[in-house]
Amino acid sequence: MLRTTTLALTFASLMGTTAFADGHAKDIVDTAADAGSFSTLLAAAEAAGLVETLKSEGPFTVFAPTDAAFAALPEGTVETLLKPENKDQLAAILTYHVIAGKVMSTDLTDDMEATTVQGTTVMIDLDNGVMVDNANVTTADIEATNGVIHVIDAVILPD
Repeated sequence: MLRTTTLALTFASLMGTTAFADGHAKDIVDTAADAGSFSTLLAAAEAAGLVETLKSEGPFTVFAPTDAAFAALPEGTVETLLKPENKDQLAAILTYHVIAGKVMSTDLTDDMEATTVQGTTVMIDLDNGVMVDNANVTTADIEATNGVIHVIDAVILPD
């Protein structure tokens, strides 16, 4: 029994720490890259010129849509947004997914509004799980050295 408890506690403490690679903690971009399900988000951040910002000191809270969330957009949407002439529109959409500061799930309250880096607000709803606008948070509190990632199942769009 003691051995099982010790193993469980060791596993829980390891899983609760920030991800490390070669002994170095990872920022939001590197954490997302290692997860393997954010290649579209990372390509969009690159096209919008936001990678260096998301690698900076922060802290930031990122509501990160998965590749599947981007795939659910109407056909051709992602390709159109990735064109150089749409860089400003893409940056506005991506910065709508970011809040300045580190907001953990325990900091959330029902029907709270949070101001995004884009300048408008997102609505947090806790009635049926955690929702940000029309997206469900599927995984919360993925810590990085410069903030936190909350995985969402849809791309949210500013009005």
